[in-house]
Amino acid sequence: MGPPVRCATASASDPGSCSVSESNTFIKLTDGVRLAATLYLPETEGPWPALLEAYPYRKDDLSVWPEDHRRLRDEGDYAVCRLDVRGTGTSEGIALDEYPPGEPDDLSQVIQWLARQDWCTGSVGMFGTSYSGFNTIQTAMRQPPALKAIIPIYASDDRYTDDIHFGGGIRKALESGYPLFMVPMNALPPTPSLAGERWRELWLKRIEELQPWSSAIVEQNDGPYWRQGSLRSNYDLIRVPTMVVAGWNDVYRNALLRVFQHIRVPKRLLMGPWCHMSPQDSIPGPRIDLVPEMIRWWDRWLRDDHNGVDEEPPLAVFVRRSTPPAADLSEYRGEWRYESEWPLARGEELVLPLRAAVLTGRAGAGGDASRPAQETLAVRGDVGVTAHIRGSYDPPYGLPIDQRPDQVYSLVYDWPVEEALEILGSPVLRVALRSSKPVAFLSAKLCEVLPDGSVVLVSRGLLNLTHRDSDTAPEPLVPGERYEVSIELDATSWVFEPGNQMRLAIAGSDWPNAWPPPEASELTIDLEGTQLVLPDVAGESPIKARPNFAPGDNEGGSPEEDLSDGRAIWQIEHDIYAKQTRVLVKQSSPSPPDAVWPKLRTDEVLVGVKPLEPGIAFVECTAGAQVTWPEVTARTKAHLMLKSDATSYFFDLTLEVFENDDLIATRHWESVTPRALQ
Repeated sequence: MGPPVRCATASASDPGSCSVSESNTFIKLTDGVRLAATLYLPETEGPWPALLEAYPYRKDDLSVWPEDHRRLRDEGDYAVCRLDVRGTGTSEGIALDEYPPGEPDDLSQVIQWLARQDWCTGSVGMFGTSYSGFNTIQTAMRQPPALKAIIPIYASDDRYTDDIHFGGGIRKALESGYPLFMVPMNALPPTPSLAGERWRELWLKRIEELQPWSSAIVEQNDGPYWRQGSLRSNYDLIRVPTMVVAGWNDVYRNALLRVFQHIRVPKRLLMGPWCHMSPQDSIPGPRIDLVPEMIRWWDRWLRDDHNGVDEEPPLAVFVRRSTPPAADLSEYRGEWRYESEWPLARGEELVLPLRAAVLTGRAGAGGDASRPAQETLAVRGDVGVTAHIRGSYDPPYGLPIDQRPDQVYSLVYDWPVEEALEILGSPVLRVALRSSKPVAFLSAKLCEVLPDGSVVLVSRGLLNLTHRDSDTAPEPLVPGERYEVSIELDATSWVFEPGNQMRLAIAGSDWPNAWPPPEASELTIDLEGTQLVLPDVAGESPIKARPNFAPGDNEGGSPEEDLSDGRAIWQIEHDIYAKQTRVLVKQSSPSPPDAVWPKLRTDEVLVGVKPLEPGIAFVECTAGAQVTWPEVTARTKAHLMLKSDATSYFFDLTLEVFENDDLIATRHWESVTPRALQ
């Protein structure tokens, strides 16, 4: 692919057009800021409906990936616009934070601009994955008139409960690498050949005004900051047909099931086995080709083509079956199935009292008379290493591995599986407990014990017990007082096989997914008042037809990628003398040999905790980005040290910016923030 063709700047108030099939342009907003766009226009006779994707990851160099956009153009006959959001890539302005309040307004202007082009029919669809899935939902909430349908992929309706910053009212740990990486990315210059002669001036201004996306350090509880951009409780704001794409191993599965349940528009949900990777090449699979399904949705709602997609059952779900755990699992056993509604009308609660469970590894494992009425757990800060993070990504952010090492330091309860048991939905743990400290966390993991003894994670839940009644106004526990709380575990699909064991593991931390508690404590579980409630599926689906998707990459085989060369590293370390547990993830993403502008992205995240002094924890991240253009080689590097003791977080971030080999700028931010019942 040769260098992009640059078109003349077009204005939102004075729209222009571009006749070449793949070109770059600027779209001027009403405040004068210009957003950089790549247009993929069909070579057929227009006009065409337009599709918009808008994200912050630099469309022209670090995140080129044009294949799906070209397929939507060539196979779907759509005009496609790929956009750098304000302050990112080659777009003007400053990116002060993720999902800023003005971004949906910017994108609404872009949608109206697209609709007014002479090559557009006036109908626009919007789509995107992750960040661009978020702003697809947020823009639809603004209801721009030309927006006729949306496809959010791996996105959320709640920025506090279901994103990478907090979960269960607890700060995330390992995923601190994401907001850090946005610092060096946002410190790169606009693409010089597109930005024009002022590219260096714009670059220096961007560096000077750059702000790290670190609001989550201060905003520890739910409130106005997190409600901005969150659809939850405002589902009626979505007025256009919506196709949702989600994955059982993605962090946004709960959110997108809620979206599908509550919106009142023509809707469709594809719930696959995938992690936060494209359904085309996800680890795990089975993988599908999503583009034909997107085209069917767009054809129905942007072209009024009665192709039957809205007459099919609205929910296509991949039902997972018992599969041994592996960080790079190629695919789950299971099958696709249609359902007509969510939640399932034939769903039932299966209540499993803990008094009826086997206390694994203990004498007298059957009958109420042979077990204690309560059990006490000494909380360690490093339980959770085998479960990794709540939603998996491409390596090194892999899938959960064998859970046995963590369960040594957990309370473990087993139930024999006598006949196949299918669950579909969110398990709930209703627990009666006491804590020895005013701030304590509770982790619950639902697992299956396989015949070889290995333990596979099925679902997990986590709760900061000070958030037991409210995420906006948490209250400390009274040590020794009895509380009854509920933890909703992540939504899941699983079929437990006869002869295996179903297992519940209870712990007081889920690290490094979440920051560890401030103090070592003891949790006492009252077995008589505690029960696990499973979303049992009663009977078969009344719909006999099965979804039939085009296969994705490596269908039926292992992904053809050798990760032993050091490009992706995931290590778990126990430092005996330092009395510390550490987890390291590291990756390097060089450009392909045929890249027009060579690039390199690196990131490394090291997390550590003292298991018996869990308040003493840290995340150390280093992230870098480099792009070489004819005009300049720009390199940026950011280093974050986020530490805690029992009472405070200590934030220290440094950015270095290099022009060729010369250091031209350094920025530094530091702060101390009290832990707010965290």
